[in-house]
Amino acid sequence: MTTAAFKVVAPGATIGMLGNGQLGRMTALAAANLGYRTHVFGPDGDSPCAQVAAVETRADFDDWAALEAFAQAVDVVTLEWENIPTATIDFLAARVPTFPGSGVLAVAQDRLAEKTFANSLGIGTAPFRAVSDVQSLRAAVAELGTPAILKSTRMGYDGKGQVRLNADTDLAAAWAELGTTGAVLEGFVTFACEVSVIVARRADGVMAAFPVVENRHAKGILDETLVPAAVTPAVAAEAARIAQALTQALEVVGLLAVEMFVTPDGRVLVNEVAPRPHNSGHWTMDFCATSQFEQLVRAVCGLPLGATDILAPCMMKNLIGDDINQWPALLAEPGARLHLYGKASARPGRKMGHVNRPR
Repeated sequence: MTTAAFKVVAPGATIGMLGNGQLGRMTALAAANLGYRTHVFGPDGDSPCAQVAAVETRADFDDWAALEAFAQAVDVVTLEWENIPTATIDFLAARVPTFPGSGVLAVAQDRLAEKTFANSLGIGTAPFRAVSDVQSLRAAVAELGTPAILKSTRMGYDGKGQVRLNADTDLAAAWAELGTTGAVLEGFVTFACEVSVIVARRADGVMAAFPVVENRHAKGILDETLVPAAVTPAVAAEAARIAQALTQALEVVGLLAVEMFVTPDGRVLVNEVAPRPHNSGHWTMDFCATSQFEQLVRAVCGLPLGATDILAPCMMKNLIGDDINQWPALLAEPGARLHLYGKASARPGRKMGHVNRPR
């Protein structure tokens, strides 16, 4: 990988956003506060981001004519979803500054590549084995034992694309349930807590890390983020070091969120990375000197990176599915800050909004 050319994109310009979900929405709102317009590109109608963007192109990510017109209409491109096809990123990058680059996505889109890359830097992960069929799954289970987690290498998120394996699990049925030709088996890790760090990086290599936070999940989906994480200074320093080392090695321009396990003996192991704003950074909208969304705009536009100081201890609570019906009480709750995503309908497992509150 090579360092991208550094260029300042001044306020008044148009930021192209690939993906039109809630992360794009909150980035577009932050961009507007700094004087930028957002042109969103994605396939979905009445999307959270399109509701607040200045311009919308509704097209598939392999619509080359639409992408050509999009590239001509924007000054810089970023994304809110790491599973944008790398061919799309390369097409745009040949025409307009596009961050992060396809090399970053090639790692972040593939769990096997992600873990291998971390290990190549001397960064620990859960033990893992590549799996391509039932036979290789049986061999991997024989090596790593159970319990273990079988995950598709691509497109899994919020608990999707994974199956827990126990000693009595029918491995053939588990493989069929996953429905993929490429997977990774992760050995079980006993951990004290899960934490994450989000790092911003400009094209000239300047970086700024947000504080370490603790994440608690329910049914495979992030439920709460506690700020700051209740970890020792040594663990916090190691988590920040790992996140910055990965950001630098990948030469990310924009944001990199790194999810990690903290073991009872204080080791820090990487779980996953995401080169975009992250659910565990939503607290920054109300309780940090600079929000993660503003920081993304600053990073891709070559602006000075903002301070990342915690303004007050806080927590973020996701509103999943019918949780959205709590909005009247949340609006009346002293100190609570409600953020709704404008999605037309609630369903189980769907993120409808979040609330930040002091603690």
